[in-house]
Amino acid sequence: MACAASCSPSRGSVLAVVAVLAVAAVASPPRSLGASAEMGGPNWHMVSISSLLPSSVCTPAKAASTNSSSVLSVVHRHGPCSPLPSHRDLPSPAEILERDQQRVNAIRRKITGASSAITTSHASNKDKGVSVPARLGWSFGSNNYIMPAGLGTPARQLYVEIDSGSDLSWVQCKPCKDCYPQQDPLFDPANSSTYSSVHCGAKACKDLTSSHNCSSDDTCRYEYLYADQSHTGGHLARDTLTLGPSSDDNKVLGFVFGCGDDDKGTFAETDGLFGLGRAKVSLASQAAARYGAPGFSYCLPSTSSATGYLSLGVTSAPANARFTAMATRSDEPSFYYVDLVGFKVAGRKVEVPASAFKTTTGTIVDSGTVFSRLPPRAYAALRAAFTRAMARYNYTRAPALTYLDTCYDFAGRTEHARIPAVALVFADGTELNLGPRGVLYVASVAQMCLAFAAIEDDFVGILGNAQQKTFAVVYDVANKRIGFGANGCG
Repeated sequence: MACAASCSPSRGSVLAVVAVLAVAAVASPPRSLGASAEMGGPNWHMVSISSLLPSSVCTPAKAASTNSSSVLSVVHRHGPCSPLPSHRDLPSPAEILERDQQRVNAIRRKITGASSAITTSHASNKDKGVSVPARLGWSFGSNNYIMPAGLGTPARQLYVEIDSGSDLSWVQCKPCKDCYPQQDPLFDPANSSTYSSVHCGAKACKDLTSSHNCSSDDTCRYEYLYADQSHTGGHLARDTLTLGPSSDDNKVLGFVFGCGDDDKGTFAETDGLFGLGRAKVSLASQAAARYGAPGFSYCLPSTSSATGYLSLGVTSAPANARFTAMATRSDEPSFYYVDLVGFKVAGRKVEVPASAFKTTTGTIVDSGTVFSRLPPRAYAALRAAFTRAMARYNYTRAPALTYLDTCYDFAGRTEHARIPAVALVFADGTELNLGPRGVLYVASVAQMCLAFAAIEDDFVGILGNAQQKTFAVVYDVANKRIGFGANGCG
């Protein structure tokens, strides 16, 4: 991140519990990838009604298609694979949608710069130890994917959330003035022989913020205020980060992170958050020297009962990955953008005016937003094509689920349902063929909804994680491209 105190971090469903359909994937035509039907041909998905809801049994991880030595298991914090005691405390569909909307609102505020007008008052050293302007950031509660990481020497294993839309990584540390409850003991810098504070004159502090963020002992202080008034604050520090098996190949020496001592919010019981954004301070950027290239890949599991992975560096992409150009914005360093221009539904091109995608910023690829958000005219065209396809089988309509307005009732069906395939089309001709999980969100068997929504205006589009699940998503930062490989994980 270019600045911690003056740039807002993201936090999101990298995600909410999405109990949705099981995926089957087969070969795709050139420059196209994704899942097709088990029994319905390439343009339709035939899915078993009995497979709609996630299992209560953890499914072993599928091996990642990467040569990187750092391949970390990624699990849903509310699923049976989660190490957190509260993993069975599932949010309701209404809670999932509300939290997701909060994140989308925060993204819009961050991009528009509305957050720059919201700052904390300048506290005295006696009260806060530092005077820090804090900008409005991300809403909490929708970032539900976690991974293990070792911090310090000897390494302490921690479980942290991951987020492709934020930059600074942080954990809760001793001594803590005001910390939220977490499952593990707080990280204690006194127990690490490689820990050191970052002083306010250091380049890492200046890169983090242009303001004079010095505490009374001349260490660099950070503070983030999030959209729901949650926050994290502490001192910037360096220590050894161990990713994957404990070996020198997996150590990032002098890893810069936030040592939080004043944290509040709905973080569940995780030990902190690691950011994967484009700025220098992000985990992806700091690990580039160790793993050979600035970039990373991940695969988000198909259900909360499955496992995925995060791999740092871009040493080799899956053989079936197809890439589209990454559009960047110098004034917003956290996000990754692509040029989405259209759709196909049941194999047919959807007629969408080219101007419908001419947003101010483009389409963000975000692991934290659950449901993809489209400019209003683009969403209207997709919705119309989808409802026409579904009408072929006279499915019973169900009530809207807040802003998911295209829903169906499958409660009376005991065998299979036929769902039209949906493909996303990018400007260079690359197509992303979604599996059923990327098409429908299942609140219940009686309320299955199109997993897209319209954003308020033509300002920004967002490619959410519901559409990314089971794909190996490759962020090849060095070559400014993003790739998608089908069947990346289960």
